[in-house]
Amino acid sequence: MDTSLLWRSALLQLVAVGVIFAVLALTLPKSFFETWGWITGPVAWLSCAALTARLLDLPLGNTLLGAVLAGIPSLLGVILGAHDVGGIVSIALFALWCARTERRPLPAR
Repeated sequence: MDTSLLWRSALLQLVAVGVIFAVLALTLPKSFFETWGWITGPVAWLSCAALTARLLDLPLGNTLLGAVLAGIPSLLGVILGAHDVGGIVSIALFALWCARTERRPLPAR
């Protein structure tokens, strides 16, 4: 396990999700999330995971699979009324997934 990759992927995912959350929360009414949150949240989460994969040279497909699996606790958190706790657990699980993922080889020059 690459602990450097663990911390960098956790930080990148946390910052990316935080930025999207802040932008959406400041620009859209609460009613939007009550109606469209079920799709907005997962799309934002996967978009942030794709950004993390790109910035850390991780394979996109495998990273998105990890994001889907790590996002399950967030879904459970929403159902149980603890969305914030589910999000934190999901970021930790996503970072663990990334830390165990083989990075793409650098192209030959």
